[in-house]
Amino acid sequence: MSATDNDDMGFDPLKREAVGWVRHLTSGQATAADAEALRSWCAQSAEHAAAFAAASHLWRDLAPAGRNVRAAALARQSSSAPRPLNRRVLLGGGLAASAAGVYALARPPLGLWPSWSEFAADYRTGTGEQRSVALPGDVSIRMNVQTSIALRPADPGAAWIELLSGEAAFATTGRSFGVRAADRWILADNAQFDVRYVATGGERPVCVTCLKGALKVEGGAEVTAMKQGQQLRYDTRGESLAEADIEVASAWQRGILLFRFTPLADVVEEINRYRPGRIFIVNTEIARLPVSGRFRIDRMDEILTQIQQAFDARVRLLPGGIVLLS
Repeated sequence: MSATDNDDMGFDPLKREAVGWVRHLTSGQATAADAEALRSWCAQSAEHAAAFAAASHLWRDLAPAGRNVRAAALARQSSSAPRPLNRRVLLGGGLAASAAGVYALARPPLGLWPSWSEFAADYRTGTGEQRSVALPGDVSIRMNVQTSIALRPADPGAAWIELLSGEAAFATTGRSFGVRAADRWILADNAQFDVRYVATGGERPVCVTCLKGALKVEGGAEVTAMKQGQQLRYDTRGESLAEADIEVASAWQRGILLFRFTPLADVVEEINRYRPGRIFIVNTEIARLPVSGRFRIDRMDEILTQIQQAFDARVRLLPGGIVLLS
């Protein structure tokens, strides 16, 4: 990975490298080797770790609506002459910066890149990437974008996995198969189902949709039975079982994103999983407006044009695939 391919913001060389790392991590092309290289880069000095933490925060700070974009202000601050620091302040700041750099790698802001645990997945897809996986026991998996799964020990001929993050569709016609998502197991013998474990509004709820057959969802002593056409949502606060909109839940498998009266903020959050960079809404008034429609996954940028026309929104393009909607 080349971390010096930046031409923006007038950053000094170290900060440009840090921004280059963030851009690479948000591109969907980063690998476990890149994560190791980044950790080594951050460990070179407190200044390296601080630069990476600052670049991470810059990306993060673009998100909240109403704050607008602080990139120009941060750029001016970064280019100003640093004040001399005494040894005590330098040591304290160095430790804090190192911790911040490691934290940004382990818990990336806004989920802009995979967490450290996701880099260790057995199978992973990046932004805009989908793939199919076949496992023992007649199990097939269709992984959606930004998805990480890890294999778990099982009996010979069986398959057990953990969905670390993202969304995947599963089909099994053989022996018992189990998928762990958060703190529960989804168990099936002969079924087709979709499991989504994606951060939404600061939370990470799990959504299980039974497309065919029957499922059991187990969490400790609690067991929930599901049948075809049902959808179960659960998180740390509890669970809810309801009828599913199968067409919406399975649309991504047909190369489509389908929305029905979905707030624009949620639509943009979903779109961000399919395209490099990130879209930010900086106008809270349009964030709540409902969106309905079908959009082709292989034509993500066309959605921006449609949103601009439908809501009379302003679209501003920035380097690194950053788009501001206002």
